[in-house]
Parts: sequence; structure tokens; C-alpha cells
Amino acid sequence: MSRRLRAFKRWMKAQSIGVSDSLDLVDAGGDDGVSVVAARDIAEGEVVAAIPKRACLTVRTCAASEAIEAAGIAGQLGLSAALMHERGLGEASEWYGYLQMLPRRACVPLTWTVGEVDELLKGTELQKIVKEDKIHLHEDWKECILPLIASDPSKFNSKNSGIEQYFDAKSLVASRAFEIDDYHGYGMVPLADLFNHKTGAEDVHFTSVCSHSDSESCEDGETGAGCEDGETGTGCEGETGAVYDGVDDEETSNTNISMCSSDSTDDPTVLQMLMVKDVKVGSEVFNTYGSIGNAALLHRYGFTELDNPFDIVNIDLNLVLQRVSSSVSPRQVRVRHSLWRKLDFSGCVSQNSEYFEISSTGVPQLELLVLLYMFFLPEKQYEQLNHTNLSLEEPDEALKAVISTKIDTKSHSLTLEVANECLLSDDVRCMLVSLADDRERLYGLDSLEDDVKLLKGCCRVRERKRYYALLLRICERKILEKLRVFASDGYNAKGKL
Repeated sequence: MSRRLRAFKRWMKAQSIGVSDSLDLVDAGGDDGVSVVAARDIAEGEVVAAIPKRACLTVRTCAASEAIEAAGIAGQLGLSAALMHERGLGEASEWYGYLQMLPRRACVPLTWTVGEVDELLKGTELQKIVKEDKIHLHEDWKECILPLIASDPSKFNSKNSGIEQYFDAKSLVASRAFEIDDYHGYGMVPLADLFNHKTGAEDVHFTSVCSHSDSESCEDGETGAGCEDGETGTGCEGETGAVYDGVDDEETSNTNISMCSSDSTDDPTVLQMLMVKDVKVGSEVFNTYGSIGNAALLHRYGFTELDNPFDIVNIDLNLVLQRVSSSVSPRQVRVRHSLWRKLDFSGCVSQNSEYFEISSTGVPQLELLVLLYMFFLPEKQYEQLNHTNLSLEEPDEALKAVISTKIDTKSHSLTLEVANECLLSDDVRCMLVSLADDRERLYGLDSLEDDVKLLKGCCRVRERKRYYALLLRICERKILEKLRVFASDGYNAKGKL
């Protein structure tokens, strides 16, 4: 057991953080950090950890709480300031035993140099986003953090509160923080942030225990820490779990307590980790950061996954309009794009950019197919669509109107198969292939095969940035290959829209 891991366990004991004897913390060192492995077979429903909220590092609990709150800094920005301050305190910080477990900074693109971003992320979803992030963070630093430091120079040591320290703290907050509750907001949650992510393979779920008898209890429907999609924190009635609550200097004790003792049942001040599936001894215990694609994984957490079912590639609306302008008149592009808007169609919007998603299977967003189809409609059918009176209150009313230019929608049920058969005209197919080629050219002169060869010769441990950036590029380019197949073969999966 490493020295820092022993110190962390002693710190957890002092903070009354309960850890089940079913969990074993393995310190791999370096960027790989600590992983959580099953020390025995663990059953679904077991509570494997209990973390008091007071042990979490938040704006409310940190030593600089009054100064940060007085400055009106909240959310992840406030938590970044709190983390930066606590790290600057060194051994004087109440969280010193925990902070030693954290790397100096998360290896996320936000902390890469601009040169690394342009070289490694060229053509990917992240190249533009990360550079914009850097600009925004510098603005946050000037507008919020610098005045905070100036407000109390004795508390905020400029040596430990510089822009680099802020970027380091921000990268850790972005990759590790949980939303705890309405009172605490975002926080660093010791132990919970050691569980690694695996898409679609969540073993443990992080919840907030609720009680209606306490002022800090959750309201009905409150999302527990680490929960997604509105999942609420739950109590542990009828559940028992052997929880470790004592740490010796050299090895883990076998002292066990029941998570459902009278002291912890429905305790609104405690966060719990609950097993949602059985895990065999020796297997790593995974949390999940959500159903997100590789660009988001690399952006937020610093890694990517091969064959990620939630992976996507974006095709910018401006790229679409530019490509279509080479085939139809500028006026036709303008008026038909305007009608598409009038019919209440749109792409995805993020950071002042509008784009269309291509799924991991190569299927383009339906709105893109509709737009391309409308661009190449014969004039007669276009005028028919342009003069159709629509209330746009019925589901798929606009889509039915578009498809009715080709078939009688009253005699056909509107399915994915029918929609794609109608929208995938020869012109649309050709345009999709051209868009895939345009999007691929953004990666530069190296081919997909070149990237695959580079990845095989890349060491994930020594060249972490290059490895995961290459994996992102490869996965995106494979999706573009599938888009070309889609354009050639169409989409024959059946299902309701």
C-alpha cells in the first residue's frame, strides 16, 4: 500500500467516512491514479460507502468560504477557487489527506498548450471548443479570481493562487466534482471520485440520503449527488452492507458496521454509494459519468473509449450551406433554408455554433436529411410545401408536410424507414458523401490508416495526450465512413419516429 493511500485512509477514518470491506483501493501511481476493485463478491443493493457531506470540499465548507461567498462566486468557478485555496494551505488544510490523492492537474485538453491542441486535436470536435474554453477561463480569472485574491491578500497567497494554480484546480473540478445538494452546490467528494468510468456499465450509484425531518433534507425529486436524468437519492431501508470505518497505519482493519444503523438511516447529511449490480471478486468497480461520446469524455475527463456507442461526429451548418451552394443557386439556398426554419426545424446549438450530429452507426440527424431534401426539391413540390398551412402543434406535423411532397402520408404510417426512404433522394445521398469528405478534410493530410498506424505505436502511459487524441480522431473518422455507407445503402431499420 502506498504512503499516500495509507494517509488517505487515516484521513477518511478521521472524517467518519465509512468504506465497506468489499472494496479495495489500488494505487497504480502516475496519471492512472487509484482504482476501486472488489475485495470479495459484492451483491446488488449493498451500500459500500457512506460519506458525510461535511467531509466534502465545497464553497460552504472550505476555509475561504466567507471571502468566496462575499465575492458572489458560486458553481464550479467558486469550487475551483475553494480547491485552489485549500491546496495552497498545504498541511494546514483540513483536506490535506485527501488532496494528496489528487494529481496536480487533470490531463484534460483544457490544460494542454495551444500548440498541443492544434496538433493533436486538429479536425476533431474539440479543437475549437478547447481554445474557446481557454479564453473564457482567462476572462473568469481576470474578472472573478483576481479581485477575490486582492480582497484578502493575507488569505490568498499569490504564489499559490496564480493563473496556473487556478487552471489546475479548474481541471480537477471539471473532471471530478459532483453536485451534492442545493445548499452545498458542487463539491469534491472524497472516495467517490476514485471510481473510474465505463460507458453503459455502471456498478455503483452515488445517492443522497433524504429525510423530511431535517432542514437540509432533499425535496421530493431532488437529484442525488452523481445522479443523472432526475434520479433521486434513496434511503437504505431493508439493505445492509458491511462498512469499514477504521484504518490502521499499515493495513485495513476488518471492523464492520451496518449502513442502516439508527445513526445513518435517512441521514440527510450523508451521501451513499449503492451497488446497482453484482460484481465478482477481483473486478474493478465502475461508476458512470453518463451516456456521452468520446469528444465529451476527452473534454471533461481526459480519456476516450473504443467502440463507444454514444460517440458522435458533428457537421457544422455552415459547412452544409457552403457545400450545397456549389450545387444550387445562392438564392435557392437562402429561401429554402429560411423555409426550413419557418417549419420549426433546427440543428443542435452550442457556443454560438449550429451543427448536426452523426451517430456512432453513421446515421445523420433527421433535421439534416430534411434540410438537404428541401434544398433539392423540384420547384413545384417546393411551392406546394411553401404554401402549406401548418399550426406546428401536432407531433411531426412539419415532417409529414415535407414527406407529403413525395408520398401520401395519410396512407403510410410515419416510421424511420418511411422517412428515410422519402428523404434519401439521389441528390441527398450524393450530398451526404460530399459532406463526409468535407468533414474528413479537416483532419489534414494523414489518412485514417495513418492514424491507426500511429496509435499502434503510441504508448498510452508515456504519451497519454497523443494516444487519446488519436483514438478520438480514429473513432470520428470511422463514423464518417459509416455515414458514407448510410448514404449509399440507406437506412433500413424500422421504428417509430
